[in-house]
Amino acid sequence: MTANRTIDVAARGGVSARPLYRAVGIGRRIRRYAIIFSALCLGALAAGQGRAADAVVTDLQSGISGNGARFALHLDRRVAFRLFTLANPYRVVIDLPEVGWQLPAKPLPGKQGVFNGLRYGLFRPGNSRIVFEFQHPVQVADAYVSPGTGSTAFELVIDAQRTTDDIFAASVAMPPREIAGLRPRGAAKPPAVAASSRLQSVARRTAALVAPANAAPVPAGGHAQVANYLPMPPRRPGGRPSAHRPMVVIDPGHGGVDPGAQSRHGIYEKHVVLALSREITRQLRASGRYRSELTRDRDVFIRLRDRVAIARKKGADIFISVHADSIRNSKVSGPSVYTLSEKASDKEAAELAERENKADLIAGMDLSHESADVANILIDLAQRESMNQSARFAGYLVSELGNKTEVLARPHRFAGFAVLKAPDLPSVLLETGFLSNRDDERRLTSKSYRRQLASAIVAAIDRYFGAVEQAKVRQP
Repeated sequence: MTANRTIDVAARGGVSARPLYRAVGIGRRIRRYAIIFSALCLGALAAGQGRAADAVVTDLQSGISGNGARFALHLDRRVAFRLFTLANPYRVVIDLPEVGWQLPAKPLPGKQGVFNGLRYGLFRPGNSRIVFEFQHPVQVADAYVSPGTGSTAFELVIDAQRTTDDIFAASVAMPPREIAGLRPRGAAKPPAVAASSRLQSVARRTAALVAPANAAPVPAGGHAQVANYLPMPPRRPGGRPSAHRPMVVIDPGHGGVDPGAQSRHGIYEKHVVLALSREITRQLRASGRYRSELTRDRDVFIRLRDRVAIARKKGADIFISVHADSIRNSKVSGPSVYTLSEKASDKEAAELAERENKADLIAGMDLSHESADVANILIDLAQRESMNQSARFAGYLVSELGNKTEVLARPHRFAGFAVLKAPDLPSVLLETGFLSNRDDERRLTSKSYRRQLASAIVAAIDRYFGAVEQAKVRQP
């Protein structure tokens, strides 16, 4: 519930300067309250764009038991870092300056002993993050940077020991620990994890997904660098002037420290949906009929409420959040479309919304201090009209997707997705398929299939804005 309240309040945080394709009057009351929220939400996003990584993480080693765990990050240079803990679940969070992640193709430490798993990536421009999650409460007994040995220049070491809930709760209440000094080497090196040839293949497939279209091929064992921009294709002659073209904002789900769903073969949702979102935006721009932007164009974490704020800042006329699911039943396949409803259409839709709404929690966000004042304007007529427009577009999208591929049974579903709660912006969440299904995984990692999906989405957008134009003509 806390995460939902966060999104509801922040949904007011930006203003669309050009609501040409919305019903007259939608959002006027909202925008009177939005200026302050807009400045707060978007000012931070603009800072630090384009900053290059200063250091590179070259390996991560671990030693885990039932009573504790020890992790060592190998770095090519010395860094300062910040450490803090979060509850529900038990987490130890390490914030670093922005770093490059060039880990070898080997399994990451998984669920064993006290440990549950880890996530890492770019948290925001200028700031990388690694989140260690535990099955039991732990206390960080030691944390330091020391000189490495051999080809390892430096090691960042974290020692965590199992403790009581009371001691863990006390550590959560403590301010973050800033660690900048260098300790002489003396700690024992944790055991390495054996490399896997299967994961080397996964690394190459992932590199192909996240690399820009004009990038050189990535060699075996190499590491792709994610593009910091999406090149603008040449505009077609005779296209409508920019001021008269709708703005379509595409939101690639997850990113950075939040990988989203994962296939059995190690393909991450965040990479698949970024590749597809780039293709959608490319086709929209190339059509000459639309302007289009991405909420993220590289592997970076963005808070749910900031995704909506970005869309508003760019003057979005429609917002499409792109995802890929993973469930236990590997036989389920096919895309589906979700629109906002306080009451879920079915149990599966409710569970999916609950998972997606936890994205900020997964990334190590502390939501306990967010305001509980849920904006009453979310019940306003503006949102009801926006929901009607969203449902209309969802119908077009399901129809066009069905022309290209086999869609999920009951493909238009409803649930309380936090990222869809902008009260004055038609929004849908597109689940492109299931990474838990072998055929969907193969399709979603195929460039030709992503082009087909993108063309179906563009066709649905054409139908939606064509209907809007006809409705405007019929107005007295």
